[in-house]
Amino acid sequence: MLTGIPVLDQQGPTEATVQGLTLDSRQAGPDTVFFALRGVAADGHQFIPKAVEQGAAVVVCEALPDERADAVSYVLVPDSAAAMALMAATFYDHPSQKLQLVGVTGTNGKTTCATLLHKLFRELGYHVGLLSTVQNQIDEEVIPATHTTPDAIRLNELLARMVRAGCAYVFMEVSSHAVVQHRITGLHFAGGVFTNLTHDHLDYHGTFDAYLKAKKGFFDKLPKTAFALTNADDKRGPVMLQNTVARRESYGLRGVGTFRGKLLENAVHGLHLEVDGREVQFRLIGVFNAYNLLAVYGAAVLLGEDADAVLTILSGLLSAPGRFEPVVSVQTRVTGIVDYAHTPDALENVLDTIADIRQPRQQVITVVGCGGNRDAAKRPIMAKLACQGSERVILTADNPRFEDPNDILHQMQAGVAPADMGKVLTIADRREAIKTAVALAQPGDIVLVAGKGHETYQEIKGVRTPFDDKQVLREMFELLAK
Repeated sequence: MLTGIPVLDQQGPTEATVQGLTLDSRQAGPDTVFFALRGVAADGHQFIPKAVEQGAAVVVCEALPDERADAVSYVLVPDSAAAMALMAATFYDHPSQKLQLVGVTGTNGKTTCATLLHKLFRELGYHVGLLSTVQNQIDEEVIPATHTTPDAIRLNELLARMVRAGCAYVFMEVSSHAVVQHRITGLHFAGGVFTNLTHDHLDYHGTFDAYLKAKKGFFDKLPKTAFALTNADDKRGPVMLQNTVARRESYGLRGVGTFRGKLLENAVHGLHLEVDGREVQFRLIGVFNAYNLLAVYGAAVLLGEDADAVLTILSGLLSAPGRFEPVVSVQTRVTGIVDYAHTPDALENVLDTIADIRQPRQQVITVVGCGGNRDAAKRPIMAKLACQGSERVILTADNPRFEDPNDILHQMQAGVAPADMGKVLTIADRREAIKTAVALAQPGDIVLVAGKGHETYQEIKGVRTPFDDKQVLREMFELLAK
């Protein structure tokens, strides 16, 4: 397992039988390897004694502890996370090499693209795996997801499970955190897809340049045998390809790219596009989805699928849960839209799409918040965009985590122009905010509930309580229709 790992020092027995890997000292046991990782909130090196007490046979760390057990092998490495990823790949017999693994990265569109690729290849007759923010899947079996990209141990374990299930393809989201934290180190990719890059995760990366480099790092490490498919219409798209040795391909709506599309119509019933000279009607709505569809089409063709067959199947597919998902009240004729838009660019895209398909008399009422302990710089921008694209805006809580929701809302209010003050309400309770939005809506109006999408919980002070925007929206429609 240490083959290819830059070992700086090794203390203790040189032979050990390994039957499990863990980065959680509480899960350490006999014949396990414990990886001491330095995290944002905690340093795993503090828990080495606990892991040893639990029976760990091997400890991989960046600093040797002062007190060491004679029966334990201590392996000193420059980067525990990188070592963990490489050792996990070996432990699970390099499952990514037995699959056609395609990663999708970017600020927005990752979940939609990965989900559509999974649905498409299932329709094409393959056994397919999915690793996404919403859920992980093996064919139609759902495995709950906790992160956009799982840790390296869990990731290789899932991929090995997919191999055993006979999967030929796996489509996964690749987050910027996953690149920097070595969660995907050691994986063999058949291709990479870039959607777009906008303001997000600066709380973690510090600067936009660091965020861009994290995304670019995924493409820099693709092998020569892989394809690198980028959005030619995003100014950072070409940057992603600068240093990659993979085959460089692109897609776009502005007449450039390997795969070219043209928007013919964007209406409430769906998109009408020209794709590489073929006119196709899709069920998805919005220009941002036109790009998602092109990315999926391009990736499928690069994987060797027939273009006509791909477009035929794509024309009938719906998006991922919580992505521009409609909830309609038959009684009041109000249309609710639930969307995961939690970045300025995503919110602007959703509001622009609504503006394209709405009727002149329809009001747009937007419920929006910002998560706690995350990038605070986007908070006033989110409120400003909501005001620009809506007749009424209700600012509310969205997973405040360990922050005071009122502090977050105060920062959002800073983005509201004086002329827009009259159309903005601030209601910290998200349920009450949605109820108020529905109460304000007149027949035919549109209520956008943004930020949480597929999530079925609200995280407050470290506790997750059940909360589903779609369910609450339905409840309020029924309540106010009586």
